[in-house]
Amino acid sequence: MNDTISLFSSPVAQLGATTLTLGHLAAAGACIVLLLLALLVAGIWRGASARAVAAVEAAERAREAEARLADLAKAQAELQGRMGTIAEVFGQRQAEMTKSISERLDGMTSRLGHSITEQTKSTHENLARLQERLAVIDTAQNNIQSLAGQVVQLQQILSNKQTRGAFGQSRMEAIIADGLPHTAYEFQATLSNNSRPDCLVKMPNGAPSLVIDAKFPLESWNAIRAAAEGEGGSPEARRQAEQSFRRDVEVHVKAIAEKYLLTGETQDTAFMFVPSESIFAEIHENFEALVQKAHRARVVIVSPSLLMLSIQVIQAVLKDARMREQAHLIQAEVVRLMQDVSRLDDRVRKLQGHFLQANKDVEMILTSADKVTKRGARIEALELGALQGEKTGDEETSSVDGPASSRLRLRVVDE
Repeated sequence: MNDTISLFSSPVAQLGATTLTLGHLAAAGACIVLLLLALLVAGIWRGASARAVAAVEAAERAREAEARLADLAKAQAELQGRMGTIAEVFGQRQAEMTKSISERLDGMTSRLGHSITEQTKSTHENLARLQERLAVIDTAQNNIQSLAGQVVQLQQILSNKQTRGAFGQSRMEAIIADGLPHTAYEFQATLSNNSRPDCLVKMPNGAPSLVIDAKFPLESWNAIRAAAEGEGGSPEARRQAEQSFRRDVEVHVKAIAEKYLLTGETQDTAFMFVPSESIFAEIHENFEALVQKAHRARVVIVSPSLLMLSIQVIQAVLKDARMREQAHLIQAEVVRLMQDVSRLDDRVRKLQGHFLQANKDVEMILTSADKVTKRGARIEALELGALQGEKTGDEETSSVDGPASSRLRLRVVDE
């Protein structure tokens, strides 16, 4: 024991006037160890306390979050109900607008359909009349073929001058009367120089009339046929007959040009009607110079088929003139149609403005619903301090007395 005490008493180090022994060092080490243990225990206690406090705070925040989530779910359900009502109202308005547009479109479709029906009916009538005229042309063509097969009988008829004139006049009158309305021609009309052509076709739009002459000279033509078919006929006799025929035709062409071509009263060209297709073909084949001279005199030699074709052209011109006379009615209908389209455009633009206003109203309703939701959340969270003393132009202030007679100032949104 004494040895141990002496060991702890033995000096170890010298610090100035102080002598440090082994006991001193052991005591100092023990103090240090105790101090470290105390610090360690204090740190452990503080960590546990902090963890406990954090756990309590976390639980409190969880309870607050659950409460807030419940409030949000309730507000969301209310907002969904309001949005459903808004959607229903908007759907009703859209249905009404769609019905109005459909009714207006139906009315316009009815008017357009009526107009198209009238145009289709008119087109069918015109086609029917054209088909009738084509049938008449076919019948006339068949008659021409039948007449071409009866050239001998025609020559016998034409042997008499009076019979020949009556025959040519009747053929020409039948063609004219069959192709033109009775107001578009006149037989044996009297001109300003007291001459009387066989037919005067009245042109539309105040244009000069067209003269048709049916008195074709056929005596020399019959002489040519007799010289060619008779027994013992000589080329000299045929030549003389041809010269006589050429001279008679030239005289007749000159008479037509002088009597019937009147400036401002008749057309610059007149028709000389030949009542036989075979004679017309023979003239163009063997007397081409005579035809050219007639053209220079502004006299056109026409056969029954060419006269029919000319009458058809004149008929088309008359029909075009009548259509031009009715053009103002078509223009008036087009103007009315454009007015209807303009009114439709104005009403569609107004409808578009209604749609834009409805969208703006929905946005304002959504803004108000969002404000209500936020205000309800703040009330449920008891965040009432920020509400005191607040008032806007679209809000009213009300008070609620609590159990402790405390007054809570609430804002009621009026949107």
